[in-house]
Amino acid sequence: MRNEIDVVIITGMSGAGKSVAVQSMEDLGYFCVDNLPHALLPKFLEIMKETNGKVSKVALVMDLRGGELFDKICDTLDEIARKDWIHSRILFLDTKDNVLVTRYKETRRSHPLAQGDSVLSGIQQERVLLQDVKLRASVVIDTTELKPKQLREKIIQSFSTDSQKGFSISIMSFGFKYGIPLDADLVFDVRFLPNPFYIEHMRPMTGLDEEVSSYVLKFDETKEFMEKLLDLISFMLPQYKREGKNQLIIAIGCTGGQHRSVTLAEYLGEYYNEEYVTYVSHRDIEKRKGH
Repeated sequence: MRNEIDVVIITGMSGAGKSVAVQSMEDLGYFCVDNLPHALLPKFLEIMKETNGKVSKVALVMDLRGGELFDKICDTLDEIARKDWIHSRILFLDTKDNVLVTRYKETRRSHPLAQGDSVLSGIQQERVLLQDVKLRASVVIDTTELKPKQLREKIIQSFSTDSQKGFSISIMSFGFKYGIPLDADLVFDVRFLPNPFYIEHMRPMTGLDEEVSSYVLKFDETKEFMEKLLDLISFMLPQYKREGKNQLIIAIGCTGGQHRSVTLAEYLGEYYNEEYVTYVSHRDIEKRKGH
């Protein structure tokens, strides 16, 4: 019986959290290597194959620290994808430019592509160079709003043994006033639905409160929208699963991410929980009134 090697390529924007990702993968039992030049990847995996199953899970950080060697990484990824004894996935970590600039300033580090220019210039160049790799990623995580602990939890959700065997759905509520999540696969705008914010006693509540959720869900336009949305998502999920995607991130957005989006995210999570491994999170629920 052929021993298959599970390979996770960790890449993404410099400063987006790859160090936390490596530590998380180590905790999941992966053999981890940081900053492996892409040209050495095929030979490295051949060596791992010769361990006869002793090393079956490998996580490799590959980024722009490899300089010009990184330019042909897509060719190398295609090469290993053709090997039937390798199960490869790409974890791409992304973060908004302004947050990356702040992180570089706080650590007083220089960007690998800045070369005496501004940090922002280096970040923008890096984003262009990584765009093809990001399109190939199995899992994209936006770390803009995440603390290290939260990033670790997301990685464990995506790569733990249970998650690897199946297909999971992450449903996220958010507020458009705080920006669209970078890692969302599907984004739905529910700002057209009646807003509990304009009912004074509901204003400080959230969609987790029964009174708010009942209010949002009682309207005919909400019922019709949810019927159409469930029909669309239920059609798409098996198609994504068939194409080999192991996680789908669905983002539901309203104005502030407090009432309508939270209500519908909870509804979707409850609806799909029996059929799929489902996670529900509310990105902006605590941001109201400046908190």
